[in-house]
Amino acid sequence: KMYGSAGALAKDPSVSAIYVLTNMESHCELAKMAMAAGKHVYIEKPVGSSVAEIEEIEACAKKHGVVCMPGHNYLYEPDMQRMKLLLEEGKLGRPVQLEMHYNIYHPDDVRGRLPGIIRQILTHHAYVALYLLGAPVSVTAMSSVIAGGAAGDKENLAMVLLKHTSGALSMLQASFAADDHTSDPWSFHIKLLGTEGGVRYSHNDWVRNEKHIVHSHTYCAYPFTIEAASKYFVREVLSEGRAPLSSMADAAMCQRILEAAELAIKEERHVRL
Repeated sequence: KMYGSAGALAKDPSVSAIYVLTNMESHCELAKMAMAAGKHVYIEKPVGSSVAEIEEIEACAKKHGVVCMPGHNYLYEPDMQRMKLLLEEGKLGRPVQLEMHYNIYHPDDVRGRLPGIIRQILTHHAYVALYLLGAPVSVTAMSSVIAGGAAGDKENLAMVLLKHTSGALSMLQASFAADDHTSDPWSFHIKLLGTEGGVRYSHNDWVRNEKHIVHSHTYCAYPFTIEAASKYFVREVLSEGRAPLSSMADAAMCQRILEAAELAIKEERHVRL
């Protein structure tokens, strides 16, 4: 069914939930419109442009008695839940380090339509680090612009280092500047090491040799993470009343991590949280 406007969709009494999949800058307004009409909301990452905006969305959900679930899709991947379980059961020992890498080239005309890579991609890294290791106590970061071009004012390479309360470290890296076609590629790669074991997840374990939009290959795993998150939202959260694996408070903490990283870059220092 097609609607003439977002407002018309929100007013449809036959609709119980709305997905907000628009640009980041419009999330707050559209989510609040939907929730004020009594609709549950699934909201794409990045959830908002600031911590205050995310907290405003969360308050609106509470006011209207509806669920607002952040689109932190990787958490709903079975491999990620297995990582979490092994960690919680102590099978990996004490957590030592988490490393996440993203290296998928985006041309200037594409990344020019996106926020910088910190907001666009490192949001994924931040919520995964939060899910596995908890909130960090300290953040530092560096960023760069490689082959600037039309989007030269937006960083296309960034590295963020987190220290968690356990003492474990997270190294979060993302780049639009280059693909990784080496023998052990880090196109999208997660590795968690503990004192008694380790686990990994990689897009390159599920790949087709076919170009996908801007990607040099088709990374088959990603659509399944979107599907898994959507199924959880509908079947577990809305139908069974279970809590999302990542809350709006977690989304706000992710934003704090990203804003701390941006401050660390600007002032060339460690930022305490």
